[in-house]
Amino acid sequence: MSPAHAPLLELVDARVVRNGRTILAIERLILNAGEHVAILGPNGSGKSTLVGMLTRDVRPLATENAPVRLLGQERWDLFEARKLLGVVSADLQSHTIPGVTVHDLALSGFFGSLGIFRSQQPTPEMSERVDDLLERLGIEQLANRRVDTLSTGEARRALVARALVHDPPVLVLDEPSDGLDLSAAYLLRQTLRDLAGDGRSLVLVTHHIDDVLPEVERVILLDRGRVIADGPKRDVLNAEALAGLYGIPIRLEERDGWFRIW
Repeated sequence: MSPAHAPLLELVDARVVRNGRTILAIERLILNAGEHVAILGPNGSGKSTLVGMLTRDVRPLATENAPVRLLGQERWDLFEARKLLGVVSADLQSHTIPGVTVHDLALSGFFGSLGIFRSQQPTPEMSERVDDLLERLGIEQLANRRVDTLSTGEARRALVARALVHDPPVLVLDEPSDGLDLSAAYLLRQTLRDLAGDGRSLVLVTHHIDDVLPEVERVILLDRGRVIADGPKRDVLNAEALAGLYGIPIRLEERDGWFRIW
């Protein structure tokens, strides 16, 4: 299959084993261009391991055929992959270089770092791209602020800008609302809703059902390292399935495309 017609991301017989225990086993998972997907599961279900496998930070067991393919390719250059896959996570936030400004944090996305080093030489075009992104995300006034002086919500949106510098076709958000108060979570979700209209794929990896945007069409339930459901949002998000996933009684309500648990 040519890259033009291949899925953006494809996992086939992808297994991650640690200390002799399988912590993730994906028989087949395909993410297509332009679709918005939520991967939902409790803590310990393997969500962060799955994100790490997509970003090549976690390596699955070797098989006869490559278990992870990007645009149909079994092997790809890491720097080229960064242009196709933007990632935002609280873990990235915790590893940001102390003292880096919001502008330089976003600029570092061109180099795959979390701050600008002396050996890196940003171009005026790169800086202009960052300025445009900060303005679009509503944080241009923070450009010269140090990231370690920001609220968690402001820093999270700065990481969104960093993830978007290459205009990637896929944006992966790992637990996007973790650590955010109600206002910050609302602003971030509104930002993501705006980005969902750009034609790129959003992949929301979360244990919060509130993170499942109205624009999300497909939901994948992950439990103990395995996909237990995958399909249209309104088919997968039901009280019985979620009660089994989280092990608690659940009442589910949908309003204006948002789902809430009672």
